[in-house]
Amino acid sequence: MARHVVAPAAEFPPGTRRLIEIDGRGIVVFNVKGEYFALLNRCPHNGGSLVEGVLTGLLQSSEPGQYAYSRQGEVIRCPWHGWEFDIKTGRSFCSGIKARARPFPVHVEPASPTDGPYRAEPIPVRVEDSLVVVEA
Repeated sequence: MARHVVAPAAEFPPGTRRLIEIDGRGIVVFNVKGEYFALLNRCPHNGGSLVEGVLTGLLQSSEPGQYAYSRQGEVIRCPWHGWEFDIKTGRSFCSGIKARARPFPVHVEPASPTDGPYRAEPIPVRVEDSLVVVEA
């Protein structure tokens, strides 16, 4: 894989992101609390630009009226339809939508995120000599 310098680490503070282009593909690089991650800048659901999305966290509920917000700044929400992806893994927190009203069995399980049907493509990122480097 070829090396691609993104920016000096000192100019890429936590909570920011950069859009770069490698071989005609947009790649968004995130600094999440001092760790660097990259995703293909394309929502796998319908092609929205992830760099334009809102950085958010994970909201979970154990029961009605109770909720916990965690992982602030580790989730990117697609600006087109609101689908959310784990920046570290590309895992989707959204499931497919069916356009019909069909009854399904319901049961209670311990609260935990579930995998959606899509996954954003993660790209390796590291720091070399104070430079953020993407390998793609």
